[in-house]
Amino acid sequence: MRGTKTSLWVKLGITMSAILVGTVLVSWIINNTLLERYYYYNKQTQMTKAFDNIDAVAGSGLIESDDFDIPFERFRSKYNVDIIIARSSDLTVIRSTLWDPQIDQVNEDLNNGNIKVFRKEKNYYLAVQTNTQMNSNYLILMGNLKDGNVIYMRSTIESIHESAQITNFFMQIVGIGSIVVGVIIIIVLSMGISRPIRRLTFISDRMARLDFDAKYDGRGGSREIDELGIHFNEMSDTLERTIAELKSANNELMKDIQKKNQIDEMRKEFLSNVSHELKTPIALIQGYAEGLKEVVNDDEESRDFYCEVIMDEADKMNRMVKKLLTLNQLEFGNNKVEMVRFDLNEVIKGVVNASSLMAEQKDVKVNYQDNGPIYVWSDEFMIEDVITNYLSNAMNHADGEKRIEVTTSLRGDKVRLSVFNTGERIPEEELDKIWIKFYKVDKARTREYGGNGIGLSIVKAITESLNQQCGVINHEDGVEFWVELDAKSIQL
Repeated sequence: MRGTKTSLWVKLGITMSAILVGTVLVSWIINNTLLERYYYYNKQTQMTKAFDNIDAVAGSGLIESDDFDIPFERFRSKYNVDIIIARSSDLTVIRSTLWDPQIDQVNEDLNNGNIKVFRKEKNYYLAVQTNTQMNSNYLILMGNLKDGNVIYMRSTIESIHESAQITNFFMQIVGIGSIVVGVIIIIVLSMGISRPIRRLTFISDRMARLDFDAKYDGRGGSREIDELGIHFNEMSDTLERTIAELKSANNELMKDIQKKNQIDEMRKEFLSNVSHELKTPIALIQGYAEGLKEVVNDDEESRDFYCEVIMDEADKMNRMVKKLLTLNQLEFGNNKVEMVRFDLNEVIKGVVNASSLMAEQKDVKVNYQDNGPIYVWSDEFMIEDVITNYLSNAMNHADGEKRIEVTTSLRGDKVRLSVFNTGERIPEEELDKIWIKFYKVDKARTREYGGNGIGLSIVKAITESLNQQCGVINHEDGVEFWVELDAKSIQL
């Protein structure tokens, strides 16, 4: 529908051009219809004025005086009429502007009906005289002056008609010229008026498309258009700020919704996983407790076995709950990080020595070469947890040679701690999932050693809270877990 509408400057140009053409056309019609009548009426008025002026002179007795020669010529020139003054007794011409004044012809024409009187006054009458010999018509005034003389004035009607025609023709030329020039001026003015409006329309269209770079520059417009353009610019800035604020608020809202959904999913997953992990030990505890009650009078060895199972499963649940609490503090940022400079070598030796009994039970050989002090910046107790989880995970999954290698290497400003164990490789599609809490690659084996899939999640949470990196690498004969720490202090 927008494309079918006529442009403002076209409408304005057509309207103003139509008004101009209509005005010129109406003027021409009025002029063509009434101008000749007006000339005719005006000529009658001039004749009556001339009669009154000459009659006033006649009253003073100066008609035949030489002093009246110049005023008489002025009357003829001023009123543009032919004048004859004659004695009433014998129609002897006293004064005349004609070469052949035949005033007696007037009476003859009057008697023959060649003179048609259309207006009679006390001292004169106005009539139309037809000259059959010259085939022309005259407007005449015939009257008696105060001194008794007769006055005769005439003007050709053809001259009146010709003057009207000339004026009408000139009016046509002027009208056509005025229309052409006027239309050109109207088009230029219309385009000048509509140009800033078109610019505002273009700006509003870009604003509707959320493009707020378009601004009104205020060139070529009227004061009102400039004010409207300034308001457009202000509205554009306001809309841009408002939309930016809305987008920011919407972005924050989406983050909050996403976070809420994530928390809900985590809560559901957590409840599901915890329920799953606790279901087996609780069932075992319940079963062995019932069995213990039933065989309470049996031999002491059976009772000790039942009690050991119950205690072992209770210990597993206790360790899982502690790990969950630790992981919860890490994920929600409730733990306090204390950055200190410490010897990583001493921490590694301490963990290895503490795990020696577990290594002996699992028949695993742990190799670590003491290369002297290795100083890093981090939270010493958190790093101890990372090493403990890595080493415990390696012992539980060591196979084949059942060998564990703990190594450190300097990589620029970082120290990489690696824990390698021989055994089966982790499937490539599982590498990114092992950091998810409760995720287990080999569920049967994990259950065998009492694992719950939380240890590596704790490692991931610790490294993120320390703004460090951790990862896993598959080798031909085993798996390597690593973590990087800062070897130099932060330069402020």
